[in-house]
Amino acid sequence: MKKLALHWQILIGIAAGILFGLFAAQMGWGTYIKDWIKPFGTIFINLLKMIAVPLIVTSLVKGVADLKDISKLGKMGGRTFGIYILTTAIAISLGLVIVNIVQPGNFIKEETRTVMMEKFAGSAADKIKAAEAAKNSGPLQALVDIVPENLFRAATDNTSMLQVIFFVVMFGIGLILIPEEKAKPVVDFFAGANEVIMKLIDIIMLFAPIGVFALLSSLIVELPSPDLLAALLGYAFCVLLGLAILIFGFYPFLVKTFAKKDYRFFLRGIAPAQLLAFSTSSSAATLPVSMERAEEHLGVDEEVASFVLPIGATVNMDGTALYQGVAAVFIAQAFGMDLDLGAQLGIILTATLASIGSAAVPGAGMVMLVIVLAQAGIPEAGLALIFAVDRPLDMCRTVANVTSDLSVSMVVAKSLGKLGEPQPKDL
Repeated sequence: MKKLALHWQILIGIAAGILFGLFAAQMGWGTYIKDWIKPFGTIFINLLKMIAVPLIVTSLVKGVADLKDISKLGKMGGRTFGIYILTTAIAISLGLVIVNIVQPGNFIKEETRTVMMEKFAGSAADKIKAAEAAKNSGPLQALVDIVPENLFRAATDNTSMLQVIFFVVMFGIGLILIPEEKAKPVVDFFAGANEVIMKLIDIIMLFAPIGVFALLSSLIVELPSPDLLAALLGYAFCVLLGLAILIFGFYPFLVKTFAKKDYRFFLRGIAPAQLLAFSTSSSAATLPVSMERAEEHLGVDEEVASFVLPIGATVNMDGTALYQGVAAVFIAQAFGMDLDLGAQLGIILTATLASIGSAAVPGAGMVMLVIVLAQAGIPEAGLALIFAVDRPLDMCRTVANVTSDLSVSMVVAKSLGKLGEPQPKDL
């Protein structure tokens, strides 16, 4: 009998997790879910995070070294960053258009606002404090933070991916600059290690349906009360509509126009990565699967995938940018504030830069949102208004982030003549 495709297995796990979570919530099994189900989801995420840094190190070293020419690296890097910034700016602009048309903040009642501000005031204060530290660190601190003072410390923290990438790219450049016969043993080592890591990813993904079942069932049990969620339907609708346009319209259009691949081919090829992004809310945790799908199912050359995707998981956050724009205007509307064109253009710029600085882990965009709110003169305490639905929306915007990474990898590969036919590998 033919084995069920991975994306269908994950989809069944998601559906089963939601249904079981709803049943468990009705039965009052919150403690049982927390103690006996949720840990399996945590283990699954930890397995993916465990493999993320080794994957980045081995794939990027091999990818950069295989270029054999610094000019090729500059060419690929320029196109990658240029497209990433463009898609992020488009995403945030789309979010602002939608939220200004729907105006969900105007429908929030005063009593609902008061309840939610009280309920999530502590969480909002934590995010504001973290953002204040980032805001007060100086205009060039972002550049300083890219360069690690201790590589091994950076490698132990998934929020420091950019520091790891910086060192690995420098290491790869060093391999290009030394004689090829001296570089070959090092490159061969990392190439072999990369094959081992990719095989480990295949093994870990065998447990994906169980992992997403555990993650979704625990999330459903932990959701706030329905009446609070109902008050935020307008806001959630704006975010989800924007993300849906990006995922099912804009990115397939990019792939069709510039990579010359059709809609069904693209979405079928990336489905497992999208479903995993949805269940983990982490671009970093999804990175191993994204690379496997790009190379084996989308036809992206390993040289391109190993450069574009790790960087994308760190700096390309289209879904996060869109959400930050919608959230900022929504909170302003809820407080009865009118944002003029200048303020909203400022949001586009700040949200684009803030999304680049967001760590590829769950909830990181919330911290950067505080900076966007402060720039626009919106009360940061309004963050409490959106905490109730942030987790499920975080899951959806991570899908957009990952979809963007994969679409850009195809566009860059096509522009460099490195987009071929898929070559799936058996386990």
